[in-house]
Amino acid sequence: MAPHDSFRDKAANRDVRLWLGVIVLIAAMTVMRGLYAGLLDLRTDEAYYWTWSRESVLSFLDHPPMVAWFVRLGTAIFGDTSFGARFAGLLAMLATQILLADMVWRVTRDARAVVTAVLMMEASLYFGLLMTKISPDVPQVLFVTAMVWALVRLAVSGDGRWWLAAGAFAGLAALSKFTIALLIPAVLVFALAPRWRGQWLRSPYPYAAAVIALLLFMPVVVWNVQHDWASFRFQAVRATSATSEHTWSFRTFGEFIGLQFGLVGFVLLPVVLTGVGLTARRGFRRGDAIAMLLSTAVIVPLSYFLWKSFSLRIGDTWPTLIWPLGFAAAAINLVTLRQEGWSASFVAMSFRWARIAIVSGIAFVVVVCVYYLALPYNFIGRTDPVGGEAGYEAVVARVEAELQKTGATWIATTDYRTCAMLRWFFKTRVPVVQINERGRYQGFRAPDISLIAGHVGLYVGREPENNPAIALWASVPAKREPLESVDRVWRGVVMDTYAIEKFTGWTPDLSPPRDSPLFGWRWLA
Repeated sequence: MAPHDSFRDKAANRDVRLWLGVIVLIAAMTVMRGLYAGLLDLRTDEAYYWTWSRESVLSFLDHPPMVAWFVRLGTAIFGDTSFGARFAGLLAMLATQILLADMVWRVTRDARAVVTAVLMMEASLYFGLLMTKISPDVPQVLFVTAMVWALVRLAVSGDGRWWLAAGAFAGLAALSKFTIALLIPAVLVFALAPRWRGQWLRSPYPYAAAVIALLLFMPVVVWNVQHDWASFRFQAVRATSATSEHTWSFRTFGEFIGLQFGLVGFVLLPVVLTGVGLTARRGFRRGDAIAMLLSTAVIVPLSYFLWKSFSLRIGDTWPTLIWPLGFAAAAINLVTLRQEGWSASFVAMSFRWARIAIVSGIAFVVVVCVYYLALPYNFIGRTDPVGGEAGYEAVVARVEAELQKTGATWIATTDYRTCAMLRWFFKTRVPVVQINERGRYQGFRAPDISLIAGHVGLYVGREPENNPAIALWASVPAKREPLESVDRVWRGVVMDTYAIEKFTGWTPDLSPPRDSPLFGWRWLA
């Protein structure tokens, strides 16, 4: 038995070294994400979500409230800092990796598959770096992965109580972002898999799970009932408008494809899609509920986004929720290939491409992080996704100077992004009010009106939004006196020009009627 024991000892030592290496790598990447989170100032949407976190309302026009709760958690610990606002994203990344690892382990009992799935997350720019950008997608990724993890536990154990956990996580995902609806087909396919369809159709657990999810989602429903279904109507414009109603464009389709290659990985994307395709083939041939769940959870949403991309610009974060499930499917597929008797050369090639995808992807994530944290160059110009929302310090400095010079006590804007950034920089020192689109701020605490009514204000807005010919200004009888223009510059490139004007003779209505031009918001599509 000695040779056999020696072989087992060597294998155990190899597994220990493997796990130690993976843990060190993840720790290093987490530190890198922490530096990125703390050193880069918030982007405009992040500042917008930070303003939400300071309010006590059930939900918001743009999205459900979970992102605001995530921001509030981090700022409660680390204060109103960039790191504090993004801290929950760092936790969400680690928690998602743990769930992903456990999911793959319970299906395969293979350490290589677990390591592959976890490192695929690190190798994707979506997660290896951009999970630090706080957005509704960050909590949604966590809770969607947790929901699928609970369903995998259900499939492995046969214990129907896991439906209840899946329902709870589904409710939390719905409190994060409405795109959770795209996973309903995957859950239905899982529940109606031929092998156990009768078992769950007769069981109370799936129905109880749906009730739990709905109860958790009730804050959003109640808010919408109180506000004329505002957020449902706001988001439904893109979901319900037919592609035929818009001009078909291969440009937006190409942009979407390019984004997925860049954000998932130039090598990793085809590796994952191949794994998902083989998983779907295997799952639907055999009635394998887990394989059907994972593959459908990727294929249906991705197909929807591909279809919509022919007529609409798909947001860079929209598909984020599907890719951890794609990583799980791809990692499980690698192990399953050998069990199914595929040729040794094909199996070896599959593992080799997975390794190449992980190594090249992690290298790319590190290079991107170094580019933003350490290099002084701008290689992308005005289209840079981070630089396009950076450089507000110069604008804020000029606004500070004009506040002192004019004696103004408040700031007016006409764009929610500018409003959010100014609120982020000024905190509570100066009231900042978006005078239009007041429907975005339903239920928000009003700023100190004693600092606004009868006082001089400053208007700050991107040019040409200050053009008097714009219809909005017909509803704003304030006297406007141009003061100066200031460029927002990032690494030597002018990203935007802002007008600063003296604003007198008018007090904004913070709660205008719904038929007022100052209430409505810009529609998404």
